[in-house]
Amino acid sequence: MTTTTAKPANVPEQKGPDGGPLLEVRDLHVEFHTRDGVAKAVNGVNYSVGAGETLAVLGESGSGKSVTAQAIMGILDMPPARIPKGEILFRGQDMLKMSGEERRKIRGAKIAMIFQDALSSLNPVLSVGYQLGEMFRIHQGLSKKDAKAKAIELMDRVRIPAARERVGDYPHQFSGGMRQRIMIAMALALEPDLIIADEPTTALDVTVQAQVMDLLAELQREFNMGLILITHDLGVVADVADKIAVMYAGRIVETAPVHELYKRPAHPYTRGLLDSIPRLDQKGQELYAIKGLPPNLLNIPAGCAFSPRCPKAQDICRTEIPALHDVAERDGAAMPGRRSACHFWKETIHG
Repeated sequence: MTTTTAKPANVPEQKGPDGGPLLEVRDLHVEFHTRDGVAKAVNGVNYSVGAGETLAVLGESGSGKSVTAQAIMGILDMPPARIPKGEILFRGQDMLKMSGEERRKIRGAKIAMIFQDALSSLNPVLSVGYQLGEMFRIHQGLSKKDAKAKAIELMDRVRIPAARERVGDYPHQFSGGMRQRIMIAMALALEPDLIIADEPTTALDVTVQAQVMDLLAELQREFNMGLILITHDLGVVADVADKIAVMYAGRIVETAPVHELYKRPAHPYTRGLLDSIPRLDQKGQELYAIKGLPPNLLNIPAGCAFSPRCPKAQDICRTEIPALHDVAERDGAAMPGRRSACHFWKETIHG
């Protein structure tokens, strides 16, 4: 499991003009129209994040994590993508109702994204200094000289050694970890209110993963940014997230404060993900894996989409889609921030 610097508790959440969170996704639906039919990639997602707060979005590949993020950023190819329903509120304003020009003013300046594959996200024929400086030339009208100085400052901030000497180097001349730092620097360039990090530690070794996550947490505290961390690795988020949303087949199946979710998962899918984490006390034993495969989004099963893989599934699970229930303590008191889309969440959390 990746070890990172623990996040300080009780970070105040920055509110939008309507008293709500910095970003709120409400009942978002995204579908892709293909030759084989309509793939329902996101099916009624709701989540929110405030300034200085980290939301981790977890799930296997194909669960809808990245598609939701791309919808927030406004970078989905439409068509084939279509957003038939939902709201994406940034500081109380619905970005889905904004013009393309209005969205462009927010993208990069107010909401920035770190992509998982830094090498393919960076232009191979332009120096990293040129690409970093472009943000300042376009958005702030700086000269080439001043933009280069800003690029060096950013490279120093994300702790790239010998930044002044390396500002003219090209992406292939940096290691995977250093390229990811460059991507973080690009996201930070205009000091956005919110960063979306899509699998930022993919393909990095464990030591570099920890360094990247520590850097993100440090910069987040410095700028009081909101952070949405998209990952399939529960080990990455244990010490940096405030709350977690678990996705499966385009839906949120569980939400919880991070430590509550690790201690007492309230959905069988979440429990399966946790059981899949390698443990030192299980040396020599076969690793646990959730049986079966995620559903085909062109043909999502009736009822609970996880039911074909779920060890607790009963007849109701195959016919009725479970609502996202408030999770309560044994005495019936609701647990703040805890919800589960499982007909048998009580048996799961107390089992």
